[in-house]
Parts: sequence; C-alpha cells; structure tokens
Amino acid sequence: MGISIRASDLKYRYPKVVSTRFAPKFAGSGDREPFNRDDLYDIIPVLEAAMDHLERDDATTLHFMEDLMNQDLPRFLNTRAEVFDFLTGCTKEMLELSR
Repeated sequence: MGISIRASDLKYRYPKVVSTRFAPKFAGSGDREPFNRDDLYDIIPVLEAAMDHLERDDATTLHFMEDLMNQDLPRFLNTRAEVFDFLTGCTKEMLELSR
C-alpha cells in the first residue's frame, strides 16, 4: 500500500529532533531501536508502517492510533517494534469490534 503521512495529517503536533532527522527510522517488526515519543521524525514512520500493516488509509484510524500512543501506550514499551506491535494489536481489536 505504501501510505505516506504528513505532519498536517496528524491530530496532534509533535516536536522535531532535527539532530536525528536523517538517522535510520523504523525498520520493521524486529527493530530494537528506542522509540522517541517526542520526535515527529520517529513517530511518522511507525504510524505509516502500522497503517500499511492494517491496510488502512483513513484519518479515523490514524487519529485512533495517535490517541493510543499519547494516552494509553505503557512507558515500559521502549522499542519501535514494541510500539508498532501495541498500536497494530489494539487498533486491530478496535476495528474487529466496530464491525
């Protein structure tokens, strides 16, 4: 699917860590790099991958995942892969319940 998310598509505004802008980003479910909840450049690739995984391209799903990330994401989930798994798992449950 290859969804592309822009900052203007997001529900919330996030700070940008310019020093890591060009550093490697989310590399898939085996990515053990730390997830920075306060870096737009780290957030967007994880959300794009989650939306692709769920085969969704709607704002409602994107904003639901943002709410999960900002309100419900446990602090002990540190890596990008853990955050991805949490977001896709919870969102998949929500989508199944809404059917």
